[in-house]
Amino acid sequence: MSNPPAPRGASRERMLETAIDLMRGFGLSGAGINDLVRESGAPKGSVYHFFPGGKLQIAEEALAAYGPRVRELIVEALAGAEAPPEKVRTLFRAFARRLRSADFSRSCMVGTVGLDLDDSLEPLRQRLASTLDGWADAIAAAFDLGSTRRTRAFAGFVLTAIEGAYVRARVERSSTPFTEAGEWLATLLE
Repeated sequence: MSNPPAPRGASRERMLETAIDLMRGFGLSGAGINDLVRESGAPKGSVYHFFPGGKLQIAEEALAAYGPRVRELIVEALAGAEAPPEKVRTLFRAFARRLRSADFSRSCMVGTVGLDLDDSLEPLRQRLASTLDGWADAIAAAFDLGSTRRTRAFAGFVLTAIEGAYVRARVERSSTPFTEAGEWLATLLE
């Protein structure tokens, strides 16, 4: 007896989830349509049916799904502590757990895709920038450093440290870079 057909949106959602996973691991250039077909189990024709704009449309929609998830991770991590130094430590621990759970093979999609940008990908660059802005807003909302400008700059620096920690942690196959960055930033707030 065969399985019932998957709901219409299931194949599309599976492809988006697969695209997120591939781009977290290999960036935009390393996540090809053939990889998406193979890993998602979807027929190749369905890729172009659901995403007539091709790889760029897939990347933009995958980022549209990925960004709010990471924003939620940020909000939840920062809500778990009262004191600003502990908020920072908790946030960096959350990202370290995320990378460890992927066995150090999947980092931040914004970072991996961002490294593949060229001048022809302006809509994607704008989507990446908007995603980072949303994350910075979530971080800034959890801190009061005396002025909006200072708080916003701090939030941007936290994101920069997280992205850098992802690179080092993935290369070193260790969550120590997240611990070090989180501790260092926490001491600035003590």
